[in-house]
Amino acid sequence: MTEISLLAAYLTGSLCLFSYGLNACLLVILYIRAFPGGKAVRRPGLALDQPEWSHPEQVPSITTQVPLFNEFNVAERVIRAVAAMDYPAGKHEIQILDDSTDETKALVDQVASSLRKTGIDIQVMRRSDRVGFKAGALEAGRKIAKGEFLAVFDGDFVPNPDFLKKMMPHFFEDAKVGMVQARWGHLNRRDSLLTRAQSLGIDGHFTVEQSARSASGLLMNFNGSAGMWRRRAIEEAGGWGYDTLTEDLDLSYRAQLAGWRARFVPEVVVPAELPDTVAAFKSQQFRWAKGSIQTAVKLLPSVFASERSWFHKVSGFFHLTHFAIHPWLVLLALLSLPLITLAGPQVSPGWFVAFGSILSLATLAPSALYWISQKRAGIPWPSRLMGIPLVLVTGVGIAISNARAVGEALVGKRSDFVRTPKCGDAPGRSYRVKMPTLPLLEIGMSGYCWYAVVQSFPVEKWFLAPFLLINAVGFGYIGLLGLLQSLPWGQPPKRMQFETAPAHPSLR
Repeated sequence: MTEISLLAAYLTGSLCLFSYGLNACLLVILYIRAFPGGKAVRRPGLALDQPEWSHPEQVPSITTQVPLFNEFNVAERVIRAVAAMDYPAGKHEIQILDDSTDETKALVDQVASSLRKTGIDIQVMRRSDRVGFKAGALEAGRKIAKGEFLAVFDGDFVPNPDFLKKMMPHFFEDAKVGMVQARWGHLNRRDSLLTRAQSLGIDGHFTVEQSARSASGLLMNFNGSAGMWRRRAIEEAGGWGYDTLTEDLDLSYRAQLAGWRARFVPEVVVPAELPDTVAAFKSQQFRWAKGSIQTAVKLLPSVFASERSWFHKVSGFFHLTHFAIHPWLVLLALLSLPLITLAGPQVSPGWFVAFGSILSLATLAPSALYWISQKRAGIPWPSRLMGIPLVLVTGVGIAISNARAVGEALVGKRSDFVRTPKCGDAPGRSYRVKMPTLPLLEIGMSGYCWYAVVQSFPVEKWFLAPFLLINAVGFGYIGLLGLLQSLPWGQPPKRMQFETAPAHPSLR
C-alpha cells in the first residue's frame, strides 16, 4: 500500500505539472501562428505611431495615476517621466497617489510643485489611511479623476514621452477595448544572475504568453503598471477591488466578463526596475502567487458560468491557477527520496522511465517559451542556452515560498499588500522586506534533493535524477543567496546599469 500510494501521488503530481506544460506549449503554438516568422500582422487602419485627430477639442482626456508608498529612491524619476509624456495641453492630468509615511512625502510635494509652475496639471492626493493599499488608492483617485482614460505606472517604471500617443489608437480602433497593456522592459537586467533570471521570466510572459492570449482573444490580464484603462470599463466592472492581492488581475477578469476586451501592445515598451535581492523577489512573487489563487477562487465560478467557449474557460483556469505548480514541485521533491528508497524491486523500472518522460515534457514546453521570447529579442543563442537553466532553477528555488502563498490563499488567510522595495538609480534610502521563507529551509531542501540524487543511482532509478538536480541547485541557489543577502555585508551594491529596452522585434 505504501508503494502504491507513493506511485499514485507522484504520478498525480507529474501529470499536473505536465498539464501546465501542455498549456505553455499551446501558448507557444498560438504565438507562432499569430506572429509567423516573428512578424506581427498589422491591422489595417490602425496608426501605431500617433493618432490623428481632426479637431483638438475632440481629443479625449487622460489621467495618469502614480501610486506610491515610501519610494524615495524612485519617486522623482517616475513623476518627471510621466510629466514629460507628450499629449495635447489641457488634456492630461497627473495624479500622484501618495500613501507614504517617510521622507517621500516631502520629495513628492517638492517635485509636484516645481512641475506645476511649468504648467503641468499635477495633483498630489493623500489619504488618512491605507485602506485597500494600492487598489484603494487607485479607486479613490478614479472617483475624482478628470480623464476618460486612465494610465497607471508603479514607482519603478520609466515611460517614454510617446507612450500615450502610441497606446490611444488601440482604444479608437475598437470601442469595446477596455484595457491596453504595454510590454515591460528592464532597467537593471545585467546587474546580477538574479535579475537576468527575472528578465527571462518576464520576457516569456509578455512576449509569448500575453501576445498569444491577446491575438487569440483569450482572457488576459492587466499587469498592474504600464497600461491604460477606459474609465467606463472600470466602472462597469465594479471598480478597483482589494479583496485579493492582485487587484490588477481581478479587475481584468471582471471587466472581460462584463463584455470588455483587453489588448496587449508588444511594440510599446516601458522599462522598469527588477528586484535586486532575493527577499524583494520572493516577496513580490509571494504576493503574485497568493493574489492569483485568491482571484481564481473568487472568479473561476464566474468564468465557467460565462458564455465563453470551453477552450477560453480552460485557458482561463490555467492562467489564474498557474502558481499552483509550486506546491506540486515541492511535493514531488519531497516524495522522490521515499519513492527511490522504499519502492521495492517489484516496482517496474518502467514507472521511473514514465515519470522521467512526463517531467521532461513538462519542462520542455516552458523552456521553449523562454527560448522563443529571447530569440525574438535578438539574444544570441549561446546566451539563450545559458539563460534557460538559470530561469528554471530560479523558478524552482522560490517554490517553497510560493507554495506557502498558494496554501494561504486556499485557506482564506488574509495578509497585507507588501510593496516591492526599489533602489533606483541614485538610492538615498534603504528599504528592506522580510523574507517570506527562511533561507535555511531552502538550503535544507537542497541537501535533501542532493541526497536523493546520490541514492537514485545504486538502485537504478536515475531517471528522476535530472529533475532532482534542478531542485537541488534551485533551492540551494535561492537559499544561499538569501542567507548571504540577509547579512549586513551581503547586500548587493546599490547601482543601476540602465539600458533602453529595444523595440519589439515583430515590428522592426
